[in-house]
Amino acid sequence: MNVFVIGSGGREHTLAWKFAQSELVEQVYVAPGNDAIAEEPGCQSVPIQENDHEKLVGFAKENRVALTMIGPEAPLVDGVTDAFLEAGLTIFGPTKAAAALEGSKDFAKGIMLKHGIPTAAYAAFADLEEAKAYIHEKGAPIVVKADGLAAGKGVVVCESVDEALNAAERMMADKQFGEAGSRVVIEECLVGEELSFMAFVHGTTVVPMVTAQDHKRAYEGDLGPNTGGMGAYSPVPHLDGDWQKRAESEILRPMAEAMVKEGVPFTGILYGGLMITTEGPKVIEFNARFGDPETQVILPRMESDLVETIQSVMNGEEPDVLWTSDACAAVVLASKGYPGNYEKGSLFSLPEVAASMGQRWFHAGSKRSGEEWKTAGGRVVALSTLAPTIDEAVNRTYEKLDEVSWDGLFYRKDIAHHVRDRNHN
Repeated sequence: MNVFVIGSGGREHTLAWKFAQSELVEQVYVAPGNDAIAEEPGCQSVPIQENDHEKLVGFAKENRVALTMIGPEAPLVDGVTDAFLEAGLTIFGPTKAAAALEGSKDFAKGIMLKHGIPTAAYAAFADLEEAKAYIHEKGAPIVVKADGLAAGKGVVVCESVDEALNAAERMMADKQFGEAGSRVVIEECLVGEELSFMAFVHGTTVVPMVTAQDHKRAYEGDLGPNTGGMGAYSPVPHLDGDWQKRAESEILRPMAEAMVKEGVPFTGILYGGLMITTEGPKVIEFNARFGDPETQVILPRMESDLVETIQSVMNGEEPDVLWTSDACAAVVLASKGYPGNYEKGSLFSLPEVAASMGQRWFHAGSKRSGEEWKTAGGRVVALSTLAPTIDEAVNRTYEKLDEVSWDGLFYRKDIAHHVRDRNHN
């Protein structure tokens, strides 16, 4: 069969690589893909933009595509799934109505509140002065979020009232995130440790994956602005076990059931961005697709066939997915200045890695330039390493990165510090 992946980043590179391993798959097409995806055996980049529904559907029909998967959130919120379904094509992703779970934080919060799914107390505002009054009333710390999509950057955790007022002003008055910030959600600041917990979902069929932890802040020590993610690791030993079981039974399954009850059943990857608090797991946010860079540490650990798993879930089955006991760590190299203004076009070379050693480069914002690469985005490339322990996976990743001086690029040197600090104390 032919499989179609929509998107062009590191998550889509990982998906294409994983799909290509399936014995069921003849060809993986990726639109628009990137230069590194085009070099993967069994994969082909297709020059169609992810928002061009008509051309995407036409391509899928012409090339006998049996399964389509969307990587990024914008096409989902824009309704690309609906276009495929209307054309009678099989697609594993939520409809426009169900993708509102990510497309509108207010929508997601409303469903959580109605169905008793644990999350932070909140209020939503379309009026700046009302938002400011609420911030004054609640005090700090407090979290200000753009209601719509902002590429992972529309969340500001504010330590002071002034910081929160400024965040609301930037989103609502200055339109920092365009129309995404014309409405804001302001919520209590949850205290604890973050956990990324995703599941394959079709209606009330829910098959959880292994857990991962993402590093959202740009700099070491979890400092600096929020980014799309600077690195990740899996598993998260100190948050697995009972926490994971509770998160599945109190959050992922109830949310899948709630969406069915609301008349907007969810199909695709349900991503729970959770905070593990002293009171138990609570939802920070839901996403409607694979996380990035969590995909780069979760799919390398998946031993089951990705196509077979998705087909089983879409048939209403809950298969036992096999995962390696090995750990996986990924470190993202980003253009200097990211997530603010950054330059493109810096040349860089990648040291060779061996798949037999469990290492792989997954490309996001890069372009081929002869034997070298050049930067073409904020997050450029991630090095992912599979090893028997998290310490070993992280150490081997940094040993490889230390072989090169990365002009024009930067990366965090403390990925997985939460678990490593525990191990070394």
